[in-house]
Amino acid sequence: MNKLKIAIIGFGNAAKAFSKILIEKEKNIIDKYDFKPIITAIATNSRGCLISDEQLNIKELINMKNYFNHPKYTTLNSLDLIKQANYDLMIELTPLNIENGQPATEYIKTALKRGKHVITANKGPIAHAYQELKELANHMNVKLYYETTVMDGTPIFNLFNDTLPFCKVIGFEGILNTTTNYIITEMEKGISFKDALEKGRKQGFVEANPKNDLAGYDAAAKVSVLVNALMNKNIRPQQVQTEGIETLSFDDIAKATKNNVKIKLLCRAYYENSELIAEVKLKKLNFDHPLANINGTSSAITIKTDLMKDITIIENEPEINQTGFGIFSDMIRLIDTI
Repeated sequence: MNKLKIAIIGFGNAAKAFSKILIEKEKNIIDKYDFKPIITAIATNSRGCLISDEQLNIKELINMKNYFNHPKYTTLNSLDLIKQANYDLMIELTPLNIENGQPATEYIKTALKRGKHVITANKGPIAHAYQELKELANHMNVKLYYETTVMDGTPIFNLFNDTLPFCKVIGFEGILNTTTNYIITEMEKGISFKDALEKGRKQGFVEANPKNDLAGYDAAAKVSVLVNALMNKNIRPQQVQTEGIETLSFDDIAKATKNNVKIKLLCRAYYENSELIAEVKLKKLNFDHPLANINGTSSAITIKTDLMKDITIIENEPEINQTGFGIFSDMIRLIDTI
């Protein structure tokens, strides 16, 4: 039986969700592909790092608070572990740095230079260094997959790469940030901005510091990822015209409703006089617009193409399991190609 040795960099909720799916589907993977994925290294910033030439007990590690007393504990930091560990695939799941995509970009470069495949759920590297990373992966004849960077496990990039040959993306528009869409939906129900934000925190999907979401920065990073990967451009989040929802008021919502429109934080890319425009802006949508009724924590994107016209993809109220599946689906895609 073949083995796929995996190093996971960042072992938070997404990594644990992926690991649980991996445990559940291990027999299916073996039966279909004659491949057994095994975890040989884990790196965390605060809970310790583990390294082994053999399989780590992932079921045990999911429930451990830290790894400092584990027999496979190492004092290597994340970057040194990436340089030295025995793995075929690195799964990069560290927190997003919206400003420059570091240190995740350097982690990915280091693994690619070693001739290792990479899967990332981190928007930063794809938003800031997509072309460089893709060229490096091609040069080293390894795979770089990033399905989970936008809309969790919903197939967007794989859809176009695998099922729409020679279909050119000429633009898109979408609702891509959970926090802002949830707050707008709650405000439509008469709940204040502040109370909606706190309600989202209690439900666990709003960050302790939601600045990146509320100011539109997270959405801008996703726009950059989509433009780079689907439209073969090389832009960064700072080049996306961006606004957030901090100034949105009850009066704005009420006026929109009275005029039979809905306000949404819309992510868009389109050509105007041959110039690419990328933006995150509050827009008023008619009730019959495909994105007008994407509410709460749901998200959606309409991708405009030359051959298939408009394709709309909706993700209904995702949870962490969908993120885990996105990582898992990229791993299966890799196994299917090696």
